[in-house]
Amino acid sequence: MDVTTQNLEGGACVVRISGRIDASNAGELEARFNEIISGGQSRLAADMSGVVYISSGGLRVLLAAIKKVKPSGGDLRLFNLDPNVMKILQLSGFTKIFSTHATQTEALAGL
Repeated sequence: MDVTTQNLEGGACVVRISGRIDASNAGELEARFNEIISGGQSRLAADMSGVVYISSGGLRVLLAAIKKVKPSGGDLRLFNLDPNVMKILQLSGFTKIFSTHATQTEALAGL
């Protein structure tokens, strides 16, 4: 798994995630989100185009991140989801928690 970030004008942060998100690396992803959030970012958009699989451990990390940013008026939006990852989000009910978008532009609109 690889994670990179891009801080945008206006204060939003794009988090680009690639690879598999599973029990072996969920802790690493959680640490990255904690670092981003503790650095003052609360308006996040995650580019999931490179994510080919997400386990329950990965879902837990995403849930923990959105719970940390919501109280301060922030959000974590997901975009460019692989169809298989989107299916996992739908089956787990996470599409009721997360706003999902086709493109970065859509995800950032109103963030």
